[in-house]
Amino acid sequence: MATVFFFILLFSMTTVAQQTIVNVPSADIMGKGKVYFEFDATFKFDKDPNNVVNKFSSFVPRVVVGVGKNIEVGLNVVGNIQPGADTTTLVPVVKAKFYDRKGWSIVGGDHVYIPVRNKTYNIGNYVYLQASKNFESNTRLTFGVFHASKNVFAAKAQRAGGQFGFEQTINSRFSVGADWITGKHAAGYFTPVLTIKPAPRTAVYLGYSIGNADANKGNHFFYAAVGFNLN
Repeated sequence: MATVFFFILLFSMTTVAQQTIVNVPSADIMGKGKVYFEFDATFKFDKDPNNVVNKFSSFVPRVVVGVGKNIEVGLNVVGNIQPGADTTTLVPVVKAKFYDRKGWSIVGGDHVYIPVRNKTYNIGNYVYLQASKNFESNTRLTFGVFHASKNVFAAKAQRAGGQFGFEQTINSRFSVGADWITGKHAAGYFTPVLTIKPAPRTAVYLGYSIGNADANKGNHFFYAAVGFNLN
């Protein structure tokens, strides 16, 4: 039963932010009136009774809208899992940039979790504050802290820790990156990612998530997403 609950929590968390590296929010903010849509998938092919995470697929649609004054809002729909009972959860989110000067930026955000199907709690919250530094080599580093209320990252427990990111632009079509959320809980993963831009308003993301806990017991899986700037 503990493994099943961990599995449900895992996919209630995956891809929690608006514009992100993978799971950790990026320093980017949508301009006023700009709209971004993304469809994320996480999946695993192999089936092993000894694994803590077995064969599955999970899908997350999300939309982000720039509202001006370095603020963007959005909505994620998480908890859509196959096989098993969906734990569909609406996650309205807000992200704001408080500082942007000399290559440094500071952003913070809040994510409110509202379960609507197969609920194990009524409402939850994930909040973060982080700084990013841009370098002349087209590299950006991100580091920050987070707090999650009970049941968001762990059953009946709060969680807090660090979140980190790396982004490297190669050219106009390709970039690489990675992010990491610390801790042994449903969000605790390291994920490297390749970003491909086949068209100016389209991006494809390909990554692999490795758990901070039980990676040697199958706690790892594929990540893929496609995103569209609608205007």
